[in-house]
Amino acid sequence: MKSAVGAILAVSLAAASYATVSPPGAVYIDPLLYNVVGANYTAWRNSSTVGFNPTNTTPPFIQVFDPSFLDIIGPSATIRSIASNAGFAFAHEAPIYVPDLNAVFFVSSGGGALAYSGWYNNSAVGMINMPEVDVALASTTGNVNIQVQTLNLSDTVQMVNGGTGPYKGDLLFVTSGRALLPPSVVRVNPNTPYNTTVLLDNFLGRQFNSLNDVKILPGTDLIFFSDPAYGWLNGIRPEPMLPSQVYRFDPFTGQIRVVADQFVQSNGIAFTPDGKNVYITDTGVFEGFLGVNQTFPATIYKYDVDPQTQSFTNRRVFAYSESSAADGIQLDTMGNVYGGCGDGVHVWNPEGTLIGKFYTNRTTAQMIFTNSGLVLLEVTAMYVTNIQAHGMILST
Repeated sequence: MKSAVGAILAVSLAAASYATVSPPGAVYIDPLLYNVVGANYTAWRNSSTVGFNPTNTTPPFIQVFDPSFLDIIGPSATIRSIASNAGFAFAHEAPIYVPDLNAVFFVSSGGGALAYSGWYNNSAVGMINMPEVDVALASTTGNVNIQVQTLNLSDTVQMVNGGTGPYKGDLLFVTSGRALLPPSVVRVNPNTPYNTTVLLDNFLGRQFNSLNDVKILPGTDLIFFSDPAYGWLNGIRPEPMLPSQVYRFDPFTGQIRVVADQFVQSNGIAFTPDGKNVYITDTGVFEGFLGVNQTFPATIYKYDVDPQTQSFTNRRVFAYSESSAADGIQLDTMGNVYGGCGDGVHVWNPEGTLIGKFYTNRTTAQMIFTNSGLVLLEVTAMYVTNIQAHGMILST
């Protein structure tokens, strides 16, 4: 009885603390209130594509599942739209923040609704100027719509899907390839005329399936990337000829090898700041033209990184997304994991507990930390949330 009273008191104190320091518009979701809903509950989520919004709050807003999330968002965080185009999936993947330019680079969807890309057409890499965003947001309390600049890139860059950096001053992209044009790892100068250098476009004479995401191991120049079958599943690439794997590439020696396998669809990748651990998402739940299989993985796995070989070892489940699956993932300096999911961006603490969401009620596959806050890519819109957490350094 004493422990039950103590638990109730602790929840009450947490709620009281939350009420005094929470940002305007944030909503506290007390897990204890929803552990049991009863047989007469009518809002069962029979599809993983439906978000969990028991308060029926109008999105976008911040959901708090644990008071510790308040230390991440701070007392005045909001979510505001900074660019939108309802007729074009312009902001989907590969966000890179370049501090020297104070700009975010990103890419449109590779195939699918509103993408205007596919077997015969390339996707579009865009850029948004964050000082313009800051000035516009300072002039109003509402949303703004900043002009997005489209980059005119070399034809060697086909269907960008993942990005990180800056890598030695350049944007580092991985591409899905298009039709019979091979997937690749490429460097792109972020300044005009956007000079491009292809670093890799095959695995010992075999084309990759469709490269998806990429990160640099902290403290090194080693490039790690995932290679699922989404090019084929989304109708932009031939049938896959390799397993869904994660690769290690040394651009100085040219050596490439597999460091992790046994995925349905390997996807997002993020290292811890010390480089000792890595997170990989498996988005097997998404099967492109085959539909959605809710019994397949929507899982983030955590690995140890072998200090000698950089192979990924000791695989264990870190978290499972109850709304679609985590696509892109990033870490803040406190080790919290941010994942782009079906109803917004989810945040898990280092132990794998879901502590909060930036709830958009739309697929928000990617996010990136900037000097202005956390930028969210929600396909036909971009948002910024002025949280107080900072992202780990991704530049090399």
